[in-house]
Amino acid sequence: MPELPEVESVRRLMQDAFVGQRIVSVYLPPDEILLEKHPPQPFIDAFTGSPIKEVGRRGKFWWIQPEEGPAIHGHLGMTGWIREIGLPSIRLKDMGNAPMDDENGTPRFMRILWETDSGRKIAFTDPRRLARMWIGNGSDDPRVVRLGPDAYETLPSLGELTELFAKRKAPIKAVLMDQTFIAGIGNYLADEILYQARVNPNRPMNSLTKTEVKRVRVKMQLVLNHAVSVNADYEKFPPEWLFHQRWGGAKGPELIDGREITRETVGGRTTAWVPGWQK
Repeated sequence: MPELPEVESVRRLMQDAFVGQRIVSVYLPPDEILLEKHPPQPFIDAFTGSPIKEVGRRGKFWWIQPEEGPAIHGHLGMTGWIREIGLPSIRLKDMGNAPMDDENGTPRFMRILWETDSGRKIAFTDPRRLARMWIGNGSDDPRVVRLGPDAYETLPSLGELTELFAKRKAPIKAVLMDQTFIAGIGNYLADEILYQARVNPNRPMNSLTKTEVKRVRVKMQLVLNHAVSVNADYEKFPPEWLFHQRWGGAKGPELIDGREITRETVGGRTTAWVPGWQK
Protein backbone atom coordinates (compact mmCIF):
# COMPACT_ATOMS: atom_id res chain seq x y z
CA MET A 1 0.00 0.00 0.00
CA PRO A 2 -0.46 2.31 -1.80
CA GLU A 3 -0.68 0.39 -5.08
CA LEU A 4 -1.89 1.30 -8.57
CA PRO A 5 -5.52 2.20 -7.65
CA GLU A 6 -4.39 4.47 -4.81
CA VAL A 7 -1.78 6.17 -6.99
CA GLU A 8 -4.26 6.63 -9.82
CA SER A 9 -6.65 8.20 -7.31
CA VAL A 10 -4.13 10.82 -6.21
CA ARG A 11 -3.05 11.39 -9.83
CA ARG A 12 -6.64 12.24 -10.75
CA LEU A 13 -6.89 14.56 -7.76
CA MET A 14 -3.69 16.39 -8.75
CA GLN A 15 -4.73 16.54 -12.39
CA ASP A 16 -8.04 18.14 -11.44
CA ALA A 17 -6.40 20.60 -9.06
CA PHE A 18 -3.23 21.48 -10.96
CA VAL A 19 -3.63 21.19 -14.74
CA GLY A 20 -4.07 24.58 -16.35
CA GLN A 21 -3.34 26.26 -13.03
CA ARG A 22 -0.30 27.93 -11.54
CA ILE A 23 1.02 26.71 -8.22
CA VAL A 24 1.52 29.99 -6.36
CA SER A 25 3.03 28.69 -3.12
CA VAL A 26 4.73 25.54 -1.90
CA TYR A 27 5.46 24.55 1.68
CA LEU A 28 8.45 22.23 1.32
CA PRO A 29 11.01 22.37 4.12
CA PRO A 30 14.41 20.68 3.71
CA ASP A 31 13.86 16.92 3.75
CA GLU A 32 16.84 14.72 2.89
CA ILE A 33 14.66 11.61 2.89
CA LEU A 34 11.79 12.74 0.68
CA LEU A 35 14.04 14.74 -1.67
CA GLU A 36 16.85 12.14 -1.74
CA LYS A 37 19.38 14.55 -0.18
CA HIS A 38 18.62 17.38 -2.64
CA PRO A 39 17.73 20.91 -1.45
CA PRO A 40 14.08 21.98 -1.76
CA GLN A 41 14.53 25.15 -3.83
CA PRO A 42 14.88 23.45 -7.27
CA PHE A 43 11.62 21.57 -6.57
CA ILE A 44 9.85 24.75 -5.50
CA ASP A 45 11.12 26.54 -8.61
CA ALA A 46 9.91 23.71 -10.86
CA PHE A 47 6.47 23.66 -9.24
CA THR A 48 5.97 27.42 -9.49
CA GLY A 49 7.74 28.20 -12.77
CA SER A 50 4.86 27.86 -15.21
CA PRO A 51 1.29 26.47 -15.37
CA ILE A 52 0.96 22.71 -14.98
CA LYS A 53 0.52 20.86 -18.27
CA GLU A 54 -0.23 17.33 -17.08
CA VAL A 55 -0.05 14.88 -14.21
CA GLY A 56 1.12 11.46 -15.39
CA ARG A 57 1.43 8.01 -13.89
CA ARG A 58 3.00 4.68 -14.72
CA GLY A 59 2.63 1.88 -12.24
CA LYS A 60 3.17 3.39 -8.80
CA PHE A 61 5.18 6.39 -10.01
CA TRP A 62 3.55 9.76 -10.73
CA TRP A 63 4.86 13.03 -12.11
CA ILE A 64 3.78 16.65 -12.40
CA GLN A 65 4.79 18.26 -15.72
CA PRO A 66 4.79 22.07 -16.01
CA GLU A 67 4.36 23.66 -19.43
CA GLU A 68 8.04 24.61 -19.29
CA GLY A 69 10.92 22.97 -17.48
CA PRO A 70 11.46 19.55 -15.90
CA ALA A 71 8.87 17.24 -14.38
CA ILE A 72 8.69 16.53 -10.65
CA HIS A 73 8.37 12.80 -10.00
CA GLY A 74 7.24 10.94 -6.94
CA HIS A 75 6.08 7.73 -5.35
CA LEU A 76 4.09 7.30 -2.17
CA GLY A 77 6.16 4.64 -0.43
CA MET A 78 4.15 2.66 2.11
CA THR A 79 2.02 5.35 3.77
CA GLY A 80 2.30 8.45 1.60
CA TRP A 81 -0.97 10.13 0.67
CA ILE A 82 -2.14 13.23 -1.23
CA ARG A 83 -5.45 14.92 -0.44
CA GLU A 84 -7.21 18.25 -0.77
CA ILE A 85 -7.54 20.38 2.34
CA GLY A 86 -11.15 20.87 3.34
CA LEU A 87 -12.54 17.92 1.40
CA PRO A 88 -13.19 14.33 2.49
CA SER A 89 -10.56 11.73 1.65
CA ILE A 90 -10.35 7.98 1.83
CA ARG A 91 -8.01 6.46 4.39
CA LEU A 92 -5.34 3.94 3.51
CA LYS A 93 -5.68 0.65 5.35
CA ASP A 94 -2.36 1.39 7.09
CA MET A 95 -3.56 4.78 8.38
CA GLY A 96 -5.61 3.27 11.18
CA ASN A 97 -8.21 5.47 12.88
CA ALA A 98 -6.06 8.33 14.20
CA PRO A 99 -7.16 11.86 13.25
CA MET A 100 -5.78 12.96 9.87
CA ASP A 101 -5.38 16.57 11.10
CA ASP A 102 -3.99 18.04 14.30
CA GLU A 103 -5.91 20.29 16.71
CA ASN A 104 -5.16 23.29 14.45
CA GLY A 105 -6.55 21.62 11.34
CA THR A 106 -3.10 21.02 9.85
CA PRO A 107 -2.58 17.61 8.21
CA ARG A 108 -0.51 15.36 10.44
CA PHE A 109 2.85 14.25 8.99
CA MET A 110 2.62 16.89 6.24
CA ARG A 111 5.64 16.99 3.94
CA ILE A 112 4.37 19.31 1.20
CA LEU A 113 1.51 21.79 0.85
CA TRP A 114 0.72 23.18 -2.59
CA GLU A 115 -1.63 26.12 -3.20
CA THR A 116 -2.92 26.98 -6.68
CA ASP A 117 -3.96 30.36 -8.02
CA SER A 118 -7.58 29.24 -7.68
CA GLY A 119 -7.06 28.79 -3.94
CA ARG A 120 -7.04 25.00 -3.78
CA LYS A 121 -4.67 23.49 -1.23
CA ILE A 122 -3.25 20.00 -1.75
CA ALA A 123 -1.28 18.23 1.00
CA PHE A 124 1.25 15.40 0.72
CA THR A 125 1.54 13.46 3.99
CA ASP A 126 3.75 10.53 4.92
CA PRO A 127 4.09 9.19 8.48
CA ARG A 128 6.62 6.44 7.75
CA ARG A 129 8.96 8.59 5.63
CA LEU A 130 9.24 6.12 2.74
CA ALA A 131 7.90 8.40 -0.02
CA ARG A 132 10.39 9.94 -2.48
CA MET A 133 10.47 12.81 -4.99
CA TRP A 134 12.96 13.70 -7.72
CA ILE A 135 13.29 16.00 -10.73
CA GLY A 136 13.15 14.12 -14.05
CA ASN A 137 11.87 13.85 -17.60
CA GLY A 138 8.25 12.69 -17.35
CA SER A 139 7.54 9.50 -19.29
CA ASP A 140 11.15 9.50 -20.55
CA ASP A 141 12.65 9.50 -17.06
CA PRO A 142 15.01 6.49 -16.58
CA ARG A 143 13.11 5.24 -13.53
CA VAL A 144 9.87 5.27 -15.52
CA VAL A 145 11.41 3.71 -18.63
CA ARG A 146 12.64 0.75 -16.55
CA LEU A 147 9.06 -0.12 -15.58
CA GLY A 148 7.04 -2.76 -17.38
CA PRO A 149 3.71 -1.98 -19.08
CA ASP A 150 1.12 -0.37 -16.83
CA ALA A 151 -1.27 -3.00 -15.47
CA TYR A 152 -4.29 -0.73 -15.85
CA GLU A 153 -3.63 1.36 -18.95
CA THR A 154 -1.42 -0.83 -21.17
CA LEU A 155 -1.91 -4.42 -20.03
CA PRO A 156 -0.41 -6.80 -22.63
CA SER A 157 -2.76 -8.86 -24.79
CA LEU A 158 -3.44 -12.49 -23.89
CA GLY A 159 -0.98 -13.68 -26.52
CA GLU A 160 1.73 -11.31 -25.31
CA LEU A 161 1.09 -12.17 -21.68
CA THR A 162 1.21 -15.92 -22.40
CA GLU A 163 4.64 -15.46 -23.99
CA LEU A 164 5.85 -13.38 -21.04
CA PHE A 165 4.59 -15.95 -18.51
CA ALA A 166 6.38 -18.76 -20.37
CA LYS A 167 9.74 -17.04 -19.83
CA ARG A 168 9.59 -16.77 -16.04
CA LYS A 169 10.26 -19.64 -13.64
CA ALA A 170 9.85 -17.78 -10.35
CA PRO A 171 6.64 -18.05 -8.27
CA ILE A 172 3.84 -16.14 -9.98
CA LYS A 173 3.22 -13.98 -6.89
CA ALA A 174 6.83 -12.76 -6.96
CA VAL A 175 6.77 -12.00 -10.69
CA LEU A 176 3.46 -10.11 -10.54
CA MET A 177 5.04 -7.78 -7.98
CA ASP A 178 8.13 -7.22 -10.15
CA GLN A 179 7.56 -3.69 -11.44
CA THR A 180 9.79 -4.30 -14.46
CA PHE A 181 7.43 -7.11 -15.52
CA ILE A 182 4.08 -5.33 -15.11
CA ALA A 183 3.92 -2.01 -13.29
CA GLY A 184 1.48 -1.19 -10.53
CA ILE A 185 0.72 -4.52 -8.83
CA GLY A 186 1.80 -4.84 -5.23
CA ASN A 187 1.15 -7.22 -2.39
CA TYR A 188 -2.59 -6.89 -1.84
CA LEU A 189 -3.43 -6.73 -5.55
CA ALA A 190 -1.35 -9.81 -6.35
CA ASP A 191 -3.07 -11.77 -3.57
CA GLU A 192 -6.51 -10.65 -4.74
CA ILE A 193 -5.90 -11.41 -8.41
CA LEU A 194 -4.52 -14.88 -7.70
CA TYR A 195 -7.31 -15.65 -5.25
CA GLN A 196 -9.96 -14.73 -7.77
CA ALA A 197 -8.12 -16.56 -10.56
CA ARG A 198 -7.77 -19.62 -8.29
CA VAL A 199 -4.01 -19.84 -8.83
CA ASN A 200 -1.54 -20.91 -6.12
CA PRO A 201 0.90 -18.00 -5.55
CA ASN A 202 3.80 -20.49 -5.28
CA ARG A 203 3.24 -21.86 -8.79
CA PRO A 204 6.15 -21.26 -11.19
CA MET A 205 4.84 -18.68 -13.63
CA ASN A 206 5.80 -20.77 -16.64
CA SER A 207 3.71 -23.69 -15.37
CA LEU A 208 0.42 -21.93 -16.04
CA THR A 209 -1.65 -23.10 -19.00
CA LYS A 210 -3.00 -20.61 -21.51
CA THR A 211 -6.42 -21.01 -19.90
CA GLU A 212 -4.95 -20.10 -16.52
CA VAL A 213 -3.06 -17.13 -17.97
CA LYS A 214 -6.33 -15.91 -19.47
CA ARG A 215 -8.04 -16.26 -16.10
CA VAL A 216 -5.29 -14.27 -14.37
CA ARG A 217 -5.51 -11.54 -17.01
CA VAL A 218 -9.31 -11.33 -16.77
CA LYS A 219 -9.19 -11.08 -12.97
CA MET A 220 -6.41 -8.52 -13.15
CA GLN A 221 -8.62 -6.32 -15.30
CA LEU A 222 -11.69 -6.85 -13.12
CA VAL A 223 -9.89 -6.13 -9.85
CA LEU A 224 -8.08 -3.05 -11.16
CA ASN A 225 -11.11 -1.65 -12.98
CA HIS A 226 -13.24 -1.87 -9.87
CA ALA A 227 -10.60 -0.55 -7.47
CA VAL A 228 -9.89 2.42 -9.74
CA SER A 229 -13.61 3.10 -10.32
CA VAL A 230 -14.20 3.55 -6.57
CA ASN A 231 -11.06 5.71 -6.15
CA ALA A 232 -9.33 2.96 -4.16
CA ASP A 233 -11.91 3.18 -1.37
CA TYR A 234 -11.48 -0.30 0.09
CA GLU A 235 -14.78 -0.02 1.92
CA LYS A 236 -16.40 -0.18 -1.52
CA PHE A 237 -14.55 -3.34 -2.57
CA PRO A 238 -16.98 -6.28 -2.98
CA PRO A 239 -17.52 -8.15 0.31
CA GLU A 240 -16.40 -11.45 -1.22
CA TRP A 241 -12.91 -10.12 -1.98
CA LEU A 242 -9.99 -11.66 -0.10
CA PHE A 243 -8.86 -8.09 0.66
CA HIS A 244 -11.22 -7.87 3.62
CA GLN A 245 -9.81 -11.05 5.19
CA ARG A 246 -6.10 -10.97 4.30
CA TRP A 247 -4.91 -8.41 6.85
CA GLY A 248 -3.67 -9.05 10.37
CA GLY A 249 -1.06 -11.75 9.76
CA ALA A 250 -1.34 -14.58 12.27
CA LYS A 251 -4.04 -12.60 14.08
CA GLY A 252 -6.15 -12.18 10.95
CA PRO A 253 -9.31 -14.11 10.06
CA GLU A 254 -8.75 -17.83 9.60
CA LEU A 255 -11.48 -18.48 7.05
CA ILE A 256 -13.00 -17.03 3.91
CA ASP A 257 -16.23 -18.54 2.61
CA GLY A 258 -15.62 -21.50 4.91
CA ARG A 259 -12.12 -22.19 3.52
CA GLU A 260 -8.91 -21.88 5.54
CA ILE A 261 -6.59 -18.96 4.77
CA THR A 262 -2.86 -19.73 4.75
CA ARG A 263 -0.34 -16.97 5.40
CA GLU A 264 3.25 -17.49 4.36
CA THR A 265 6.13 -15.64 2.73
CA VAL A 266 6.24 -15.72 -1.07
CA GLY A 267 8.59 -13.49 -3.01
CA GLY A 268 9.73 -11.91 0.24
CA ARG A 269 6.24 -10.69 1.15
CA THR A 270 3.54 -11.99 3.47
CA THR A 271 1.03 -13.77 1.27
CA ALA A 272 -2.55 -14.80 2.03
CA TRP A 273 -4.05 -17.59 -0.06
CA VAL A 274 -6.49 -20.50 0.13
CA PRO A 275 -5.09 -24.01 -0.52
CA GLY A 276 -7.46 -26.30 -2.37
CA TRP A 277 -9.24 -23.31 -3.88
CA GLN A 278 -6.06 -21.96 -5.45
CA LYS A 279 -4.24 -24.68 -7.39
